[in-house]
Amino acid sequence: MRPDLSEYTHFSAGKVREIYEIDDATLLMVATDRISAYDYVLDTDIPDKGRVLTAMSDFFFDALDFPNHLAGSADDERIPEKVLGRAMVCRKLEMLPFECVVRGYLTGSGLKEYRENGTVCGVKLPEGLTEASKLPEPIFTPATKAEIGDHDENVSFDRVVADLGQERAEQLREASIGIYSQAAAIAAEHGIILADTKFEFGLDAEGNLVLGDEVLTPDSSRYWPADTYEEGKVQPSFDKQYVRNWLTGPKSGWDIKSQTPPPKLPGSVVEATRERYIEAYERISGNRFADWIGTCAGY
Repeated sequence: MRPDLSEYTHFSAGKVREIYEIDDATLLMVATDRISAYDYVLDTDIPDKGRVLTAMSDFFFDALDFPNHLAGSADDERIPEKVLGRAMVCRKLEMLPFECVVRGYLTGSGLKEYRENGTVCGVKLPEGLTEASKLPEPIFTPATKAEIGDHDENVSFDRVVADLGQERAEQLREASIGIYSQAAAIAAEHGIILADTKFEFGLDAEGNLVLGDEVLTPDSSRYWPADTYEEGKVQPSFDKQYVRNWLTGPKSGWDIKSQTPPPKLPGSVVEATRERYIEAYERISGNRFADWIGTCAGY
């Protein structure tokens, strides 16, 4: 018989995840249906989103050649029925204080910085790049981890060195770019471009680097269809960029500079976002989301 969620101690909460302590060595990481944009957690949930994030992470943790924090399968008996399909049993790690962002294409905050000074997080890039330009090689562009409501700050590699030391910083950069390259190749086989993504790493009891949190989900990554890719324009996407675009478009009536919370998402945007998340999972993994464990109970 599966335990009840109330039997576990609530450990911490993030924008999307709730973390519970199973015992001294393991945690239960639950992905909710919440969605965040522009440092706000929106009032509107996306049905099945937590299950998609968990399914995608489970697929990539298995596919990647790198140690990860999973301590059980998706149907592990320690997962309560209420959150089955949206929860993972994970090892406790000493998490490192940086978002390890890797960019293979230029867009978003990276493009904004490039237009200002020709660099991204201190990495000098060639002249003449534009929206969605493919970079000569993937670049490591770390960011600090912000509290809920605050903004992640892009930082230079030198900042990572200052905080963690040269050896650990180089290890993070090498691991991040290596994992991105593996994932980009997997996505490309299925007609998907992995434009950029972010990883979180921690250290186990022996000081080994371990991949944690979620990995290569539509929340943490930008996925573009390869067959419509065109440099110089904003790409259609399989991620929450669709939500960002609606929020900053004329139909939302919201001003990003107003410092007021965004409005609720209309049903059409909710359904379109859900469909994009599911399509990303199905196309990249080759699996049917309908076959993934659990039900859309909302959490």
